[in-house]
Amino acid sequence: MKRLTALAAGLALLGSLSATPVAAQQQFVTIGTGGVTGVYYAAGGAICRLINMGRKEHGIRCSVESTGGSVYNLNTIRAGELDFGVAQSDWQYHAYNGSSSFKDAGANKDLRAVFSLHPEPFTVAVRPDAGVKSFADLKGKRFNVGNPGSGTRASMEELLSAMGWTTADFSLASELRADEHGAALCDNRIDGFFYGVGHPSANIQDPTTTCGAKLVPLTGPAVDKLVTERPYYANVAIPGGLYANNPDPTPTYGVLATFVTSTNTSADVVYTMVKAVFENFEDFKKLHPALAHLKPEDMIKNGLSAPLHDGAVRYYKEKGWM
Repeated sequence: MKRLTALAAGLALLGSLSATPVAAQQQFVTIGTGGVTGVYYAAGGAICRLINMGRKEHGIRCSVESTGGSVYNLNTIRAGELDFGVAQSDWQYHAYNGSSSFKDAGANKDLRAVFSLHPEPFTVAVRPDAGVKSFADLKGKRFNVGNPGSGTRASMEELLSAMGWTTADFSLASELRADEHGAALCDNRIDGFFYGVGHPSANIQDPTTTCGAKLVPLTGPAVDKLVTERPYYANVAIPGGLYANNPDPTPTYGVLATFVTSTNTSADVVYTMVKAVFENFEDFKKLHPALAHLKPEDMIKNGLSAPLHDGAVRYYKEKGWM
């Protein structure tokens, strides 16, 4: 009896020892996103959902963290406190090159791109009775250029400079916040506004539904110059039919939401994450309307100014995309 008991104890010990390496293989990764009501949080959740579907096979468990957004994510990845993050393509550029808000911290040459996500187009909406068919028609009109200090305002000034315009070319250059411009348009206090946002957006849906606001293309030599000279910009289109009274696609340009990590994240982890997304790509696109029009061939190049992570490159080469 004692021999049986000893044998049983020995087998139990052996079992516990053999189980230890399996438990040790579990790896936890965290994605930094944005506010819980935003597209960044939804996109991060979609990626984690696909990773976690296969966690029994690869041992990676993914979680999403709601954060302050692009700059926070990039700084926290650099500090080693986040594994992955979502960031605008312009902030990815500035973080990698040590420019703009990252000037004091210096260039982060360990930053790596994984893929880009949904576009965040610069969107111009106008009153239907304003007689505006193109951005050039807004000269002499009442236009909201965005509140000082906002990314939208900085991008607006960059566009005006490329066109050889200033805010004085508008009869009124209002500085309303994004949550105010839709009501101002419908109340006939402005003729149009400029806003960088991912689509679909309630901010655009409200004026298009309430007062029939029209989306205006942002194209031409000035836009072509900006897209050519600044790697964080890309030509995009707002799909037709997203908003009432706007059945046709609206060509424009803007930044892209991008998915980033660092050289500190192993190639195997990045490979597994990329594979989970692209092997379940149709399901991924259904997890949020902003993801519905993504194309792999665009995601592996557009808006990416930091080098691609080795783990991502491995998968893209296997697929014949690179």
